[in-house]
Amino acid sequence: MSSTDRPARFIDVHVLQSVPFANLNRDDTDSVKTVQYGNAQRTRVSSQSWKRAAREKFQEEIGERALRTRRIGERVTRELLEERGWPEPLAQRAGAHVAAGSSIKFELAKDKPKEKDAADGGAAKKDTKAVVPNKVLTNALVYVPETAVRELADIAEQHREKLESAKDIKKSSDKSVLPQATIDGVLRARNGVINLFGRMLAEVDDAGVDGAVQVAHAMTTHETDVEFDYFSAVDDVNQQWDDATGSGHMGHGQYSAGTFYRFATIDLEELAGNIGNDAASVRELTGAFLATFVESLPGAKKNSTAPYTAPGLIHLAVRADRPLSFAAAFEKPVRSTRGEGFEAPSVARLTEYAEQANKMLGSHRLLASGWVSIGHDDAKNLGVRYDGITDLVKATLRSALGEKTGEVSA
Repeated sequence: MSSTDRPARFIDVHVLQSVPFANLNRDDTDSVKTVQYGNAQRTRVSSQSWKRAAREKFQEEIGERALRTRRIGERVTRELLEERGWPEPLAQRAGAHVAAGSSIKFELAKDKPKEKDAADGGAAKKDTKAVVPNKVLTNALVYVPETAVRELADIAEQHREKLESAKDIKKSSDKSVLPQATIDGVLRARNGVINLFGRMLAEVDDAGVDGAVQVAHAMTTHETDVEFDYFSAVDDVNQQWDDATGSGHMGHGQYSAGTFYRFATIDLEELAGNIGNDAASVRELTGAFLATFVESLPGAKKNSTAPYTAPGLIHLAVRADRPLSFAAAFEKPVRSTRGEGFEAPSVARLTEYAEQANKMLGSHRLLASGWVSIGHDDAKNLGVRYDGITDLVKATLRSALGEKTGEVSA
C-alpha cells in the first residue's frame, strides 16, 4: 500500500456482496425494504440493521459489550437478586430508584389488560391497564457499558439503608432517594463500543458521544423484484393417521436476491478525540471494525434462508480530507446478459467509477488503497491486491496510522 505524507483522516470501506434468496431486513409489514434509485427499484438493507449486525461481531472481537435499554432499573434489580442476594421486594425498589434517580424522565410499566367476566348477560370488558410499582422505564434509551450495571448496583449497596426505608416508585412524579449526580456519572461511562459507534443521550449533560463510524444503507447495484414465497407446515398426526387432509399451517413471506453495494467510513480524528489520543486503542478499535464489518450480515429469517455468503470484493481506502462513497456508480442500474450474473459487471462499474472519481477530486487526497476479491482479477484501479482480509486490514492500518512494516503502536 503506497501512501503520501499527508495525515490520514478517514478509512472508507466498500463492499460488493451477492446475497441469494433472503430477507435480511424487513419493514413493519414484514416486507422486503426497497428504494427507488436511478428510476429503478432496488432491494435495501437499512444502515441500522447492518450496523447492529456489525456491532454484535465487533463486541465479540474486542471483548467488550454495551447495553442499550429503557429497562436499566430491571437489570439492576436482577444484579441485586442473582449476584448479591438481596430480597426481591428490596431489589425491585432499588432498581426503580436507580432508574428514577437519573436526569432522564421516566414512566411506569403497565400490566396487560385483563378480561372482565360478563355480568347480567352483557359483553365481557377489558380492564384498563394498571401501572406496575417499581417497574420503571426511562423515556430515553440508556446506552452504557455492560459493566455499568454493576456500578449502578454498587450505588444501591452504598445507600441500602435509605432504600430500606424509602417508598416504592408508583408514579412518574415520585422522587428517588439516590444521588442523581452519581447515577448520571455512571450513565456517562464509555467503552470501546460507545467510543466507536457513538451515543445519543441528550437528557444527561455531557453523555452524548459523536460516533466515529458512519454506515450507509446497503442497496442492490441493479433493479430487483420482490418475490412471494408460499409455504405450508404438515400436521404429523394427520399424516400418520391419514384421517384428515390439508396442512397444519399456511403462510407466505417476501424475499429478494441480488448484489449489494455496502459502504462505511471511520473518522480517525473523531475516534482519537473520543478515546483521548490513545494510539493503541485507535488501532485496536479501527482494525476490529474493519474486520468485522466486512463479514457481518443481518440475521432476519436466517433459519429459513441461511444467506451466509462472503463478499465478492472488499476495497479499503485511506483518505485525507473527506469520505467518498461509490454509490453513485450504480445510479444507472447494472445490467447483465441473461445467465451472466450481476457481481462481475458491478465490480467493473465500481472500478471504473473509482478511477474517474479519484482523478476528478485529485489523487493526492487518496493516501492509500487496497482490495481483496473472490474470482475478480480486474480491479487494478483500486490499489494493491492482497490475498486475504487480514493482510488488507493490517496494510490499511499501517498506512492510516503512519506505521512502518512490522511496526505496531504500543
